Amino acid sequence: MAATLITGASVWDGIADTAVPRQVLVVDDRIERIAENIDAPAGTETVHLPGHTVTPGFIDCHTHVGLTPNLLELGPMSSPAKTLRALPVLEALLDNGFTTIRDLGCGDVDHPTIDLRNAIAAGLVRGPRMLVAPHILSARGGHGDFSAGLADQYQSAGRGLEFATADGPDEIRTLVRQEIRAGADWVKFAATGGFSSPSDDPNHTTYSQQEMDTLVATAADLGVPATPHCYGDEAARRAVRAGVRSIDHGNLVSADGLAMISDAGVFLVPTQYTILTDARRAGDDAYWRGKPRYKRAKFVRYGAQLEAAAERLAASNVKIAFGTDAGMFPHRDNWREFGAMVSTGISPLRALRAATSVAADLLRLDEVGVLAAGKLADLVAMPGDPFTDIEVTGRVDFVMQSGHIHKQPPAA
Repeated sequence: MAATLITGASVWDGIADTAVPRQVLVVDDRIERIAENIDAPAGTETVHLPGHTVTPGFIDCHTHVGLTPNLLELGPMSSPAKTLRALPVLEALLDNGFTTIRDLGCGDVDHPTIDLRNAIAAGLVRGPRMLVAPHILSARGGHGDFSAGLADQYQSAGRGLEFATADGPDEIRTLVRQEIRAGADWVKFAATGGFSSPSDDPNHTTYSQQEMDTLVATAADLGVPATPHCYGDEAARRAVRAGVRSIDHGNLVSADGLAMISDAGVFLVPTQYTILTDARRAGDDAYWRGKPRYKRAKFVRYGAQLEAAAERLAASNVKIAFGTDAGMFPHRDNWREFGAMVSTGISPLRALRAATSVAADLLRLDEVGVLAAGKLADLVAMPGDPFTDIEVTGRVDFVMQSGHIHKQPPAA
């Protein structure tokens, strides 16, 4: 039996309104007890964290560990090469206190994120436990059709980039079944265009109601939930009607659309750091140097709407789950989503719940996201109080995953 006693800190369980002084006893991979004073068994390792706040391990519900902002500059890479490049990414996310992630598409014809998920579960690789949607399923010409980025003269050579495209109920049904056969935990699809793709628009709805209904129902028949890449209002409404469990992005949804999402009990993962950073710097020539002109033009067009929609979300009753779209920006900065959320009027408490108990609820993970006796011992700690200074989430210096200490402050 391995036991660890955490002392000296304030402890927040993932649900309560604030943190309180407590000790936490961990035995093997589980939380044994949380109390004001604990008589630990002989041989217990004590970790003293004065001035710290202990929380459940963070959960990022929208990552891309196989993608990086400069991926196109790196040139063609094999699937094994992309997998190897993901290893330090996984380490960085765990260092940041993210003990669980949902990865929503790797941009590769194979399924490297499934292999990474399995390697982490087997203890072969260090990183957050992973839930995986291998690809983003897309209409041809939609956000997930990567061949759209090729010049006309290369289109015939780029047909292999259409590996995750499908139009019409029959093709969609087949593609969903192939994703699940490969080991998908989630099915992700493009309900709208995007900001980073050259040939579509974030307000365009790229699947019909019938197509979304078929996609979500096919996944549900096989016990797998679905989530759309979705910015616009009409696409969000169609996705809710189809029965999705979450909507990712949703950054242009109206107040009525948010009410529909809330009434249906659907979660929303707003990925605000990357979206609002680009929107708020749309007029900054230096920031956009070397970046696609079409992407900047979209943020110029939609910037005011993105800000207004973020404020509407903060004022809504929608169940917000934390997700970052890390991979569209450096993964080491994924903690900055906390500050972005708070900057739009979301309270620190709601932001912290979004990354813990609410995220676990979205992902149907009963053993993480909350600190309580019997739960898996996923804990992180940071110097300071995130309820009064959300930026301390970027200074996590203690990480425990399933009872194993991954990171701790240096000895005084």
